Amino acid sequence: MQERVQGLIDFWHYLVRRFMADSAPNKAAALTYTTLFAVVPMMTVSFAMLSAIPAFEGMGERIQVFVFRHFVPSTGEAVEEYLRSFTTQARHLTWLGVAFLVVTAFTMLVTIERAFNEIWRVRQPRRGVARFLLYWAILSLGPLLLGAGFAVSTYITSLSLLSGPHALPGAATLLKFMPLTFSVAAFTLIYAAVPNARVPIRHALLGGLFTAVLFEAAKSLFGAYVRLFPGYQLIYGAFATVPLFLLWVYVSWLIVLFGAELVCNLSSSRLWRHRAMPRLLVVLGVLRVFFDRQRKGQATRLTDLHREGWLLPEDEWEELLDFLEREQLVCRSGGSNASWVLCRDMGSYSLHHLINRSPWPLPHPDSLPKELNEPWYPVLRVALERYQLERKSLFGASLAEWLTRSHSE
Repeated sequence: MQERVQGLIDFWHYLVRRFMADSAPNKAAALTYTTLFAVVPMMTVSFAMLSAIPAFEGMGERIQVFVFRHFVPSTGEAVEEYLRSFTTQARHLTWLGVAFLVVTAFTMLVTIERAFNEIWRVRQPRRGVARFLLYWAILSLGPLLLGAGFAVSTYITSLSLLSGPHALPGAATLLKFMPLTFSVAAFTLIYAAVPNARVPIRHALLGGLFTAVLFEAAKSLFGAYVRLFPGYQLIYGAFATVPLFLLWVYVSWLIVLFGAELVCNLSSSRLWRHRAMPRLLVVLGVLRVFFDRQRKGQATRLTDLHREGWLLPEDEWEELLDFLEREQLVCRSGGSNASWVLCRDMGSYSLHHLINRSPWPLPHPDSLPKELNEPWYPVLRVALERYQLERKSLFGASLAEWLTRSHSE
């Protein structure tokens, strides 16, 4: 039990480190800036889609009220009035203006997809028709599905079994969780559909649940901060609502991106510990598998590495392939895009050159595993220990001694 708890702690520490390494705060800032310009076009396009169906007449305004009531802190009330006014004016635009709104909405979706693909280490993002169809489905089918779901939920809540004097016990509590259910469904759909990678639906669902709960907690904390520390009003006055709303959008994107990191790494939750192994050992292990299979006339896939004991997650595999491709050590095989072969004579490429070209630091002997089932590992471990001792003897003098040495020494 203690080992499992420590494993969970280490896993969450790893998620935080990866969250920062992926520059998620910068991505959240870029998405906040894009959201500022795209929120009105997105609302306008969504309302237009809903108004195209008579059964959904007036549903857009009701959804907007529902969203601002349950998903935005109380500071968004004034912003809601502004957005409603902007959206009403946008409906009177010409076709050229509508086209501009659609392009702006597409730009936001492009930014979101790019951020998610970078988290998933996607090498080939969607292009052309595939990207257009995805965005068009989000802009067209998304509002319709949201309207249908909202209409069904409205009907369910109106049933006498759930509301009214004869409601079932606990029905009121169940209805309170409906906003959370909407959040889970929305985040699950985002994590499953947006990245150009295969995302298991159970991982997307777990990430959606985690993000929705974290989102609700952040909303409560943000609202409490606004109520208890009103000093911002002394600085911004009547304009205080806008920066607070932007701050909330930024916090929301931070939560969404952290949830994406969780979903991305759930598929490798059993493999993530191998990431702690020094990268030089991983590169040598991968090249050894390539070398052995090449001598047998076989290409190499990620599954082959797994069978050899190198349990690399897909994103680390892609990162290693980028390095090996730049060094012209491997290339795609002609039979399949998912298989690779050596394209360079290993007899003409030294380990010294590999270490100098590697973007990862040379590991310290203390960070090396005690045992590794690789024929080259014992010799490498001894070489690294000798290298560490030689470096200490060469550079072990104090800085004062180095700075006061003369040219004759």
